[in-house]
Parts: sequence; C-alpha cells; structure tokens
Amino acid sequence: MLTGKQKRFLRSKAHHLNPIFQVGKTGVNDNMIQQINDVLEKRELIKVSILQNNFDDKNEVARELAEGTNAHVVQVIGNVIVLYKESIEHKQIVLP
Repeated sequence: MLTGKQKRFLRSKAHHLNPIFQVGKTGVNDNMIQQINDVLEKRELIKVSILQNNFDDKNEVARELAEGTNAHVVQVIGNVIVLYKESIEHKQIVLP
C-alpha cells in the first residue's frame, strides 16, 4: 500500500502527464492489461482515460486495471486514472 505522502508525491509527478491509454465501451480486456503492464515497467507512472462511451464505474475500472497489472491506483479524478507500479529494470521514481 502507498502512504498518503507517497500518493501526494506521485500525484504531483503525474500532473504533467497525458493519458496514454483509453478505456472504451468494451471495457478492460486482457490485451489492454498486458500493454499497460509493459508500459508501467518502462515508465512506472501513467494515466489512463475512460472514454464517455464507457458506462462502467470508474473506480471499478481502476480496480480491474490495478489488479490485472499488480499496480497501485494513485488517483481517480474525473475520467482519468493514475497508476503506479515500481519498475524492476527501469526504476526512475524514488518514493519519499
């Protein structure tokens, strides 16, 4: 689990990022989870946007993505999810 201080730190790091994945009306699938997992290994911190044609609960989508990739949900704000996963080979972010 991430502490409040760590989440604040990660939110500030994620502020300038643009979403690189979009969850559409088909929802979360295995292919998407695999791609997000690969990108998290390289970047550690990403944003995922939920399109307006997706009627699933945002928090449920965030939970599915986090469980599928073993990542942490840093924040769900509006239609954007911020995910963090510590990288094994490309570690860049040092948590406070």
